[in-house]
Amino acid sequence: MNREDFPMLKQDIIYFDNGATSFKPKCVIDKIVDYYSNYSANAHRGDYDISYKVDLEYENARDEVVDFINARSKEEVIFTSGSTDSLNMIVNGFFTKLVEPGDEILITTTEHASNVLPWFKLVTDYGCVVKYISLDDYLHVTVENVKKIITPKTKIIALAHVTNVIGDVRPIKEIAKLAHENNIFLVVDGAQSVPHMKVDVQDLDVDFLTFSAHKMLGPTGVGVLYGKKELLEDLVPINLGGGMNESFDSPNEVYLKDLPTRLEAGTPNIAGVIGFGEAIRYLKKIGMEKIEERERHLREYLIEKLIKIPHIDILNLESESGIVAFNVSDIFSQDVAYYLNKYNICVRAGNHCAKLTKNVTGVDSSLRISLYFYNTESEIDELVELLKDKEKIIREMI
Repeated sequence: MNREDFPMLKQDIIYFDNGATSFKPKCVIDKIVDYYSNYSANAHRGDYDISYKVDLEYENARDEVVDFINARSKEEVIFTSGSTDSLNMIVNGFFTKLVEPGDEILITTTEHASNVLPWFKLVTDYGCVVKYISLDDYLHVTVENVKKIITPKTKIIALAHVTNVIGDVRPIKEIAKLAHENNIFLVVDGAQSVPHMKVDVQDLDVDFLTFSAHKMLGPTGVGVLYGKKELLEDLVPINLGGGMNESFDSPNEVYLKDLPTRLEAGTPNIAGVIGFGEAIRYLKKIGMEKIEERERHLREYLIEKLIKIPHIDILNLESESGIVAFNVSDIFSQDVAYYLNKYNICVRAGNHCAKLTKNVTGVDSSLRISLYFYNTESEIDELVELLKDKEKIIREMI
């Protein structure tokens, strides 16, 4: 599907690590080159033609994001360096002034490090308490289990929309309703959901949502912090400097610009943001519903093949996303990844930045296939054929 648009796919390579980063279509690459070649000026700084073009392209990209996630306005979309940066801004700029000792933060043991470590800092610095929502037999989050753990001290629920190892799609809309009925904030890590399915922030009613450009055909070093405008108004800028202030004459006379500018200090990743805008246009042209349908088909195709191999242990058999985590029995996951690399097949091995997940899976390390719409059934066939012969894997590891 659309494989001809991706220069990386012209190599002899099979790429199954889309959860880490995605390939870029030529139109995104060309858009970035066009900026550097033809109007490479700063944003929101100059009073000349090429600088004005930068402003238009940069803000056009913001408009694309607003439309893509159905935000209410441009003021609700902040450009950052990625999901990690966005989550840290939320924790350090918004919640540090709201939390009190004993306040509870609900997460799960299957979250990415970026949605764990910032909350841990609230524990060590402010005396908050992190509690883990119980998972069901398939390691999924249920509304009932969220309901069970909520107490009058619960202040924040922070969850990935789709987790990066188990790949479960959480019932975010229902959790948001439950959270708001109990005056709880909901923070959603959308790094593994926004690139793969239609996400409507107004329909979900999330308070904050974060995601990264590079996982959805865009460049690295760009991300989005979405927040309801009334909440972002109270988010204290973590970075102070050029571009985000109206004036400053003394320590007591500092005036900041309105949203979103006051949360984007300094020269931004202009080329990255412009390229991201093009990536969103590309995804919209294909259609997110079509992308999600294609990935689910590929996952079903892969699972159907893998479950027939007796020495393959699948960790997330019942998940709905394009993520499949598994191990080859008695062989270290990174040895299998090395073996597959000999045949130009790229997979992820390790703990996938989700180091608490081992507490519920009982597995320290696993292989991860993360699919995108440009993967094919024939690629899956090649992978499966190489995994069938366990003795061949062992023999070629030596």
